[in-house]
Amino acid sequence: MVIERRASRSKRDKPARRTNSVDADGAECVQSSKDHENDYSEKEQNILKVLDSGSADVEGLRGFAVSPGGLVNDDIRKEVWPRLLNVNVIDIPQKPSVEILHGHRDYTQVVMDVNRSLKRFPPGMDEDVRMSYQDQLVDLIMRVLVQHNELHYYQGYHDICVTFLLVLGEDLAFAILDVLSLQHLRDFMDANMDRTKHILNYLYPIVGRANPTLRHFMEESEVGTVFCLSWLITWFGHVLGDLDSIVRLYDFFMACDPLMPIYMAASIVLYREKEILASECEMCTLHGMLSKIPDNLPYEQLIVKAKDLFSKFPPKTVAKEAREIHEQKKCALSQHRKTNIERMRQGHQKGGMLKNLLYLDGDRLFIKVTLWTLVGVITAAGLTWLNHYYVHDYNS
Repeated sequence: MVIERRASRSKRDKPARRTNSVDADGAECVQSSKDHENDYSEKEQNILKVLDSGSADVEGLRGFAVSPGGLVNDDIRKEVWPRLLNVNVIDIPQKPSVEILHGHRDYTQVVMDVNRSLKRFPPGMDEDVRMSYQDQLVDLIMRVLVQHNELHYYQGYHDICVTFLLVLGEDLAFAILDVLSLQHLRDFMDANMDRTKHILNYLYPIVGRANPTLRHFMEESEVGTVFCLSWLITWFGHVLGDLDSIVRLYDFFMACDPLMPIYMAASIVLYREKEILASECEMCTLHGMLSKIPDNLPYEQLIVKAKDLFSKFPPKTVAKEAREIHEQKKCALSQHRKTNIERMRQGHQKGGMLKNLLYLDGDRLFIKVTLWTLVGVITAAGLTWLNHYYVHDYNS
């Protein structure tokens, strides 16, 4: 289904006003934005003083974005987010023609994903208004892709874009994403997922340095890292139902190193240590548990923990191990493919992949793969499953 182009589409380009959020199951819950703003009223005044002074104190604004409460409200975010990324908000390029936007190679996929993004909009929103936002969301995404032909759309990018659209409106959101997509999000927008998978390989080295027991347990379960892929590539936008929590994390991520989302993922895993260690040490069990983020996590506490992890174990100290894990998985998969091809040539490929992994010696069944081969195969299967999961999940 192609998004209907409505004659009643609003000509105003302004952010949505939200009064309620929605939880992970789609149930409406009370929004606490006003209470949050009241708690940080003094901080709000301090930020406004910096903005009113005309100061180019970007580091000071980064400090506000990272510290408890973040940037407090969306009005401030409209002013500060562009400054954090050094975005030119004066000369925003005009939107290309409909023919150009619709002629892009990724247009059809973008439309399908946006049509499945209903839960990302505030509950109770009038259908005509929501349709207008979906229309703008398609245009927003296509503007970035048309502007940068080297970028490739991925399922999950629209979860990030809808957040900026709701907070900033289409034009300002485009100005932000035009820069962000070439910086923090660039690794996700390759033609393949190699660099994205490499970033996931930072998770275990970070967790292991903070808690070796927890890392060992997770490795023994062979749960891998697929469970947090959607966290990473959507900046948690797809897995959190509370827009206030999402924009709070966006404050944090835009003010920090592009790898900070994987440190946040590690922070959440470490926070759930007792729950993980109390569960069955088995892949499906752990994946099902970890892929669902509990409601009402203490995000300010988790942000502090992520900052602490980044300070203690900066990317340069874990990069080597992450590369080694990445290469081990690639070698394992490559060797497995070569072995399969050779067996097919020899005429021994009769029972599919499972028979390639097993052989019978008398009455005993043996596994013919190394641990890394098995982990590699499971990871590849998991990524394939995740792509299938996304398509069905957005339909729900």
